[in-house]
Amino acid sequence: MTYNRVLKWNLPGLLLLTITISAFGWNKPTHMAIGAIAYRDLQTKSPRTLAKVVVLLRQHPDTKTRWAAMLRDSTLSEDEKNKNLFMLAARWPDDIRGQKNPNDHATWHYINYVYNPTLGIARTDSTLATGEDILQAYALNRQILTSDAPDSSKAIALCWLFHLSGDVHMPLHTAALISPQFPEGDRGGNLFKIKVSMSNPTLNLHYFWDGMLLSKDDFRAADQLAVQLIQSHPNRRLFRRRKPDIKEWSTESFGIARSLAYQEGKLVSGTDTDGAVLPADYVATVKPIAEQQVAWSGHRLAGELRTDL
Repeated sequence: MTYNRVLKWNLPGLLLLTITISAFGWNKPTHMAIGAIAYRDLQTKSPRTLAKVVVLLRQHPDTKTRWAAMLRDSTLSEDEKNKNLFMLAARWPDDIRGQKNPNDHATWHYINYVYNPTLGIARTDSTLATGEDILQAYALNRQILTSDAPDSSKAIALCWLFHLSGDVHMPLHTAALISPQFPEGDRGGNLFKIKVSMSNPTLNLHYFWDGMLLSKDDFRAADQLAVQLIQSHPNRRLFRRRKPDIKEWSTESFGIARSLAYQEGKLVSGTDTDGAVLPADYVATVKPIAEQQVAWSGHRLAGELRTDL
């Protein structure tokens, strides 16, 4: 089996690095890696839970449409199909964005904890009002998953749980930087303009974090990242002490946003046409943390699934 063939039936309209709207949290390939980490975790530690999740995901409405070709591909083993199904589920809420899908919920992807370094304010007990946030969405979808809802509804809820587990570990999906430059908030770094180096084009800080680990949009690249991160960030010393807690994950991410992404308010933003150059050690400092967050999100997702199913 070749993954070049897999790409032939990849989702309609996809392009490599399809982050044209910079509000995503981790790009789609990185979400796929999170799905692959959760799959491998469950395969090792709870095959029974893994089987339950696969059965439910195969009741998803998109198994008859955008996922149908993958499920029919005779070159893929059942294990490959199931792993790819996890990867597609993890990215699905981004795939349906802006398509007038009733399951698309823009505000579910983040929470805006208030961060105003100028005034010394960093609060996780108050947020900028945006509608239903990631914590509420996570609780709602857990409730659906453990209810008597139809399996097709549970499959949609699973996709959201997969995706939100990833989004909440993306630090800029938990912070609203408020400053004289951004009096109404910087939209999680979307308005914060930077350059990686003087010769690079201007982009926003959120976009930079989204695609820091992976840009190639295919299954093999995402799975390779998953394997790498499982090896460098195993879960054996995480999650034994307490049940999954998305509120705790979100405050943990908020701390990373403050201390590393925004460098305690010292990181400088430029303009739309001339972003401020990142400090020389910025990428080397934050990339290992991004890797940690992606690995933990996959392991914690697996823990959540074991708890709920």
